Amino acid sequence: MLTLTHYLVLGAIMFAVSVFGIFMNRKNLIVLLMAIELMLLSVNMNFIAFSQFLGDTAGQIFVFFILTVAAAESAIGLAILVVLFRNLRSINVEDLDSLKG
Repeated sequence: MLTLTHYLVLGAIMFAVSVFGIFMNRKNLIVLLMAIELMLLSVNMNFIAFSQFLGDTAGQIFVFFILTVAAAESAIGLAILVVLFRNLRSINVEDLDSLKG
C-alpha cells in the first residue's frame, strides 16, 4: 500500500532532479525548459497526494490551473526558442545577451 510519504518522497526527488538540471546545465535552453516543467509536475504530484490524503478536491482543481499555465509557458518558450534559433542559429543561453536592446 502506498502512503502519502511515498508520493512526497517521489515529488521531492523529482524536484531535486529538476533543480539539479537547472543549476548544472546553463547552456541549453531546451533542457532548462524541461527542468522547469519537471519542477511543475513534481509540485502537481504533491498537490494531488495531499488532495487525496485529505479527501478534498481543491488541490486537484488547482493542478488543472497549474497545467494550463505550464502549457502556455511551454508554447511561449518554444516560440521564443524558434525565433532565437532563426536569428542566431544557436540555442545557447549565453548567446541571449546579444538580444539586449
